[in-house]
Amino acid sequence: MDTPPAVRARGIVKCFGEVVALDGIDLDVAQGQLHGLVGPNGAGKTTLLGLLLGLAVADSGSLEILGTPVGRALAVPEGVAGFVDGPGLYPSLTAKQNLAALAALRGDDAPTMGIDDALDQVGLTDVADDRVRGFSLGMRQRLGLAAALLTKPRLLVLDEPSNGLDPDGIRWLRNSLSAFAARGGTVFVSSHLIGELEMFADDLIVVGGGKLLAAESVSSTLARGRSTVVVRTPQAAELANLLHRGGIEFGISHDRLSIHGATTATVSQLAFDHQIRVVEITETSRSLEEILLEMTSSVTEFASV
Repeated sequence: MDTPPAVRARGIVKCFGEVVALDGIDLDVAQGQLHGLVGPNGAGKTTLLGLLLGLAVADSGSLEILGTPVGRALAVPEGVAGFVDGPGLYPSLTAKQNLAALAALRGDDAPTMGIDDALDQVGLTDVADDRVRGFSLGMRQRLGLAAALLTKPRLLVLDEPSNGLDPDGIRWLRNSLSAFAARGGTVFVSSHLIGELEMFADDLIVVGGGKLLAAESVSSTLARGRSTVVVRTPQAAELANLLHRGGIEFGISHDRLSIHGATTATVSQLAFDHQIRVVEITETSRSLEEILLEMTSSVTEFASV
């Protein structure tokens, strides 16, 4: 029997007054993987995360989480934990008291791990009895993750969890989320640190203007960016003629050709086979961030000029 997706959305629409935050979202999120949610400001990311955490309900469409249809009442779906717009914490309480308060609010029905274990997992054991008002932003993020882990969730939904973390903290977060997914959990995480997502996400869910623009593996998204091979040769016209005959796209300026859709090895072999002297050859490809910027350029709320 096939495992149902962690999240299945069909035709999800969510409006705030006249603003359409989500516009017909269809999405399947596989279990046991780490999914990165990306998009420009105003894309609908926070709204989508809020629906998954039961902080809002869709105006229309259907939503299933961990195989269970989501009702119309505001409630955190069973097996789901996380935070949107940063974790909600009590500044006057200690780290341990915050987790104890959250555990009490959730009741005794949900499976829980010990508070000390949760603090240990996020590296806050030494400050367990310190008041949260003195915590840095990164420490608050860690405590928010500890709060999410308390119920032993099957689906973690996290909004910018790397915000405020130093490089060591970001590496710790990456390893922690990867380990959670390796144990069979599912992670749905938004981040503006595209390079980080590229390192550990299984796939990317790209939204813009309230619409789903792509849901695919990181490698598939990277494949959208064409590589460019730049060749400098005194026999530019001869090489250009060979490329034209082979149906390879290129541009030429004096002794320099910019070749698209071919690798350095392919161009080098072509030149060698036809005794064309190459003075310089380099290959460049667009970064994941550049590819995503192009994918969302038409739906970016505020664009630089």
